[in-house]
Amino acid sequence: QQLNRNRYVNDGAVDSGEELRNADLLQTYLEGGGVDVQRFESAPGRASLVARIEGSDPDAPSLCLMGHTDVVPVNEERWTHDPFGGELIDGVVWGRGAIDMFNVTASMVVAARRLADNGFRPKGTLIIAAVADEEAGGTYGAEHLAINEPDAVRCDYLITESGGFPLPTPAGVRLPYLAEEKGPMWATLRLTGTPGHGSMPFGSDNALIKAAEVVSRLAAYRPPTRLDGAWRGFVEGLGIPEELAGPLLQEDGFVDAIAMLPIGIAKMAYSCTHTTITPTMLTAGSKLNIIPEDVEVGLDIRTLPGDGADQVREMIDTALGDLAGEITLHFHRPDDTATASPEQSPLVDAMGRAAQPFYEGASLLPMRMVGTTDARHFRRHFGTAAYGFGIFSAQTSLDQIATMAHGDDERIDVESLEMGVQLWEGLVTDFLG
Repeated sequence: QQLNRNRYVNDGAVDSGEELRNADLLQTYLEGGGVDVQRFESAPGRASLVARIEGSDPDAPSLCLMGHTDVVPVNEERWTHDPFGGELIDGVVWGRGAIDMFNVTASMVVAARRLADNGFRPKGTLIIAAVADEEAGGTYGAEHLAINEPDAVRCDYLITESGGFPLPTPAGVRLPYLAEEKGPMWATLRLTGTPGHGSMPFGSDNALIKAAEVVSRLAAYRPPTRLDGAWRGFVEGLGIPEELAGPLLQEDGFVDAIAMLPIGIAKMAYSCTHTTITPTMLTAGSKLNIIPEDVEVGLDIRTLPGDGADQVREMIDTALGDLAGEITLHFHRPDDTATASPEQSPLVDAMGRAAQPFYEGASLLPMRMVGTTDARHFRRHFGTAAYGFGIFSAQTSLDQIATMAHGDDERIDVESLEMGVQLWEGLVTDFLG
């Protein structure tokens, strides 16, 4: 509740900081009882926290539990309850960040404090990282730590968001975990025209009109469907009947098939199988009565494994057709491609064991993350085997999670929060010894 009430919103600007308020909160909560706490400030107000319980065996594997302390902006008028009130209503906490990802960050921190209070001394080192700036790519958070403070966060294994939502199947409950994530190749598309008087539009070269057509064509474009090993393994692992699984494993008719699913699941299925190019921002004009000469369109691009800047540019050219020559395209991070960790590892085995008290007989199911997490910085810089996991009660479905994250009326039930604390306690005790 207090993480939410601290109202840290990351709009992408360097000075939108103030994660330090949440760093203050977590430092006060964690200090003492055998937990070593460090703070790192990458820019004014952009504070990340790293806490450690040192292991007794330098050869034992280390584990980092990582959560972020920022949230995305919100339209408060669309919410049922105050998005920054942290209200507890009928066993449910409401607020921006409840699903993404204060539920996980808070449960990790509470678990670490409980372990320390109980005198837990692991063989392998436990690291708790509460990082800034995840919602804008991690430049001032996880990436900054990996590059500038490697000794503080280097680890063999890591867990962050998301996963652990129970999927009922004919073969029993499945608990997805994220072993792979798409690349966040955000970009800015620019068009130019000729300025003129807004009262004389006839024959004008209006950059905004061209931009509207560009956005329309991008929205209508469907990149190639790719039903690769990650998607096939996920569908086959569900154990659903062939008449249901078949359409989900055929490229022909795939989009029509997923349109019949609940909207949250359909969104996930589409994004798991396509590189996506989503127009999200439009900047144009300097004055109401001037025809704009420059327009910028912000694109949230998420690439499948194997797709890079060249492939994305080809897709955009295909989508725009005769307008392709009118644009210039700038990738913010052209090398920020998809990353992955092994689907099987000692940590994955421990995750499966730790989940049994909540869903007896449940098996883990590897899944592709359609967004992105800070795990990619650890995979790239340290070769860390990094995963997304967690646990949710049966009342919180994948459909709800998919629609609440970055959406309206984010909320999490208290039962899921306590399950999360118990999951991390059990997992850490099992894996680190």
